[in-house]
Amino acid sequence: MGDAGMKLVVLWRRPEVRFLVLFLVILAVAFTTVALRPVNDAVVVPYTRWVAAVSARVLNVLGQNVSRHGCSLSSPRFSVTIYNGCNGLIATLILLSGVLAFPARWSGKVIGVVGGVLVMEVINLIRIVSLFYIGVYFPKLFNQAHIFVWQSIVILSSVVLWIVWARTFGTVPPGDA
Repeated sequence: MGDAGMKLVVLWRRPEVRFLVLFLVILAVAFTTVALRPVNDAVVVPYTRWVAAVSARVLNVLGQNVSRHGCSLSSPRFSVTIYNGCNGLIATLILLSGVLAFPARWSGKVIGVVGGVLVMEVINLIRIVSLFYIGVYFPKLFNQAHIFVWQSIVILSSVVLWIVWARTFGTVPPGDA
């Protein structure tokens, strides 16, 4: 093995390098997979409809008189469509990529995946419901709340959730203590 090969082997032994490479590979595979039309049509669109259905149920419990058509929510005062990117899937994939790439026992990874999906779903549900209310009562603020506030909150939530998970379930490889 040449000098460059040895440097790569030494570099790969560093846990932060392994994590970063694995994280980026898993994330790229996940993003590419959900971007494929057959996956989008068979998984992402039904998932987004489910997110819209749950959101409509919560909004109706809160008295908003919402009807759902596909991925769209409508009331007499406001309408919104939930698109891919607004369904919480991207932030969840970021979190799951971090969990799967980080050194931890498989039991911890399962907790991270299942718990992470559930927590991100709750955060995204709160996001959609609050954005619907903003659209009803403060329509001029909807775009700012949607693009700047909630997109940031959802992505930061996935990162913070990953940090909490990594501190709780992450393991230090032998010799790196």
